[in-house]
Amino acid sequence: LRTPLNAILGWSQIIKSSRSEQDTAEGVEVIARNARAQQTIIEDLLEMSRIISGKVRLDVQRIDLAAVIEAAVETIRHAADSKGVRIQLLLDPVAGPISGDPNRLQQVFWNLLSNSVKFSGRGSRVQVVLERINSHVEVSVIDSGEGIKPEFLPHVFDRFRQADASTTRRHGGLGLGLSIVKQLVELHGGTVRAKSPGEGHGATFIVMLPLMAIHPEPELGPARRHPRKGSDAVPTEDCVTLDGVKVLVVDDEADARSLLRRLLEDCKAIVTTASSAAEAMDLLRKQIPDVLVSDVGMPQEDGYSLIRRVRALPPSDGGQVPAIALTAYARSEDRTRAMVAGFQSHVAKPVEASELVATIASLAALRGNSPRP
Repeated sequence: LRTPLNAILGWSQIIKSSRSEQDTAEGVEVIARNARAQQTIIEDLLEMSRIISGKVRLDVQRIDLAAVIEAAVETIRHAADSKGVRIQLLLDPVAGPISGDPNRLQQVFWNLLSNSVKFSGRGSRVQVVLERINSHVEVSVIDSGEGIKPEFLPHVFDRFRQADASTTRRHGGLGLGLSIVKQLVELHGGTVRAKSPGEGHGATFIVMLPLMAIHPEPELGPARRHPRKGSDAVPTEDCVTLDGVKVLVVDDEADARSLLRRLLEDCKAIVTTASSAAEAMDLLRKQIPDVLVSDVGMPQEDGYSLIRRVRALPPSDGGQVPAIALTAYARSEDRTRAMVAGFQSHVAKPVEASELVATIASLAALRGNSPRP
């Protein structure tokens, strides 16, 4: 929740203080993109809350499952096309109708397809197979993506569980999507299971739904409807002037890097950005910054590893550069871990511009490069 909120709040401050049409257009685009990301997270949390509290109601009717699957595919197709993933449908037209809630079942297949596309590489294929087997129908979503470790397979549908929950993970999310799938399928009297030969060999998710297992009840009244997927900031013009202060910003998110560059350059800082720990080390060797500002959760090598590598350098090579951990990991234990790793300061996302700039100014003063108030 904190990561997209950081970009939303930051760019809203820029738009409020800027009269540039270009800034406004760029800011609105970033805000919209991150608001959609946050909306997905919030919807998953609310959906799981409704499921746990028993407040999910099914609008049961006779449905054509093939049409529901096709609708889910159309919803995810743009994301698949943009990633270069081809979706292939193999739907048995005589699989037979079932009883169920078309919107909830579309949500099930959208989640499964989204998961497969997310973990599939460019040029790969995702297959959706619908077939009737005895007294039930089976829908298989098959991908050739990253696969699932054998030891994680029994936990793949657990709430808040992810195969890679480390700070170096490449894929975001809450670990709720597959749990929601399992709960909704079971509400329809069905089952869902996952299988995978292992890492790098793809995965298959199989949904089994009984024919006419749920019988609609008489309508007793208007149907209840549930939501579907669907402090004042300090102005940046009040910031300390960071004249001549060289800041190296490290973050794997392009929106976050763009936001920080803009905020700091507005305060006259000299900003260099890196998208990874490796790139940051290369830049630091070329020119030692006055302050290092690094994200913690990054693919391949996280911020903790980066700061330990920096602290292993001799002072003449930047080993003592003041550093700030700017991160969505905001618990007290995260703060302690950042300090132990070698950061001088821990700032949680979303950050107020004035707080970040004041922290940078304070650390820059430690190196004898004091900015003007």
